[in-house]
Amino acid sequence: MRLRTSPLVAALTAAVAAIALTGPAAASPPPERSVSGAPSAGCNADHPQSRPPAGRSVDRTVTVDGEPRTYVLHVPAGYDPATPTPLVLSFHGHGRTAAYQESLTGMSALDALVAYPQGVVGTDGKTAWQGAPYSADVDDIAFTRALIHQVADELCVDGRRVFAAGKSNGGGFAALVACRLADRVAAAAMVSGAFYPQGGACRPGRPVPVLDFHGQADTTIPYTGNAAKGLPALPDWLADWARRDGCRATPHTTRVEVNVVRQQWSGCAGKAAVEHYRIEDGGHVWPATTPNEDSATPTTIDATPLIWTFFSRHPLPRR
Repeated sequence: MRLRTSPLVAALTAAVAAIALTGPAAASPPPERSVSGAPSAGCNADHPQSRPPAGRSVDRTVTVDGEPRTYVLHVPAGYDPATPTPLVLSFHGHGRTAAYQESLTGMSALDALVAYPQGVVGTDGKTAWQGAPYSADVDDIAFTRALIHQVADELCVDGRRVFAAGKSNGGGFAALVACRLADRVAAAAMVSGAFYPQGGACRPGRPVPVLDFHGQADTTIPYTGNAAKGLPALPDWLADWARRDGCRATPHTTRVEVNVVRQQWSGCAGKAAVEHYRIEDGGHVWPATTPNEDSATPTTIDATPLIWTFFSRHPLPRR
């Protein structure tokens, strides 16, 4: 078992605190099984020998359709095995790794269990997620479901606070997770999301809150879309999700930084929300006010603490 700590823990812990003041492998479980209640089975489990140490990140494996799939799991330093804890799934971008995503986002500083799933090599020889034209013929939704259940069986997970986030192809997959696993995943956040049509129709069983970040200077996944690749313009994708959630058609628009505009759709059904940060000079990066693996040039907002604040406001509705 490999142990490591996140390089951004100290910096992000301070950022999150500031935001808060202001405002063994296992077989995949049967598809019908649910962890939407809280607490999970892991809250009553007595197997400290298999429990990852608090404050560390470890490599984990879960078997899906007879094949091993891997992910990095971070357990927060203050983890209490008797207290239901949120679980965040953070999906890396095309050609990246789980370890890269952990370092890029700094999400291991959150007061949550954080899983960084590892994609498999697709048709272009790079790692990818289901729903892209270059992804492998694997069921990543089944992998995500199995991962959630494995963590919930071994650790004390708050079943109403399971969330999905991702960058680029991983952002597109986080949206697909929101579409397909709306009974398990409370809300989703996408950064520079690649919303390819290969993901299929989105018909979640309930209104799902979503938070989106995208740079208008992104040349990899253009803000205005790419018709040849089937990529929608971001305003169209957002409008579609707002309609899906039953929100008002026109968002409330606020300039939050000299180069950042926030749009918020209100009146959504089921206490859902749709929120978007348009970074006018932003490229294909994970926004951060300090240099990160995506860019040596800081931006004016930090995506990770904003994502955590959004997630904290949108647990899964009670049944």
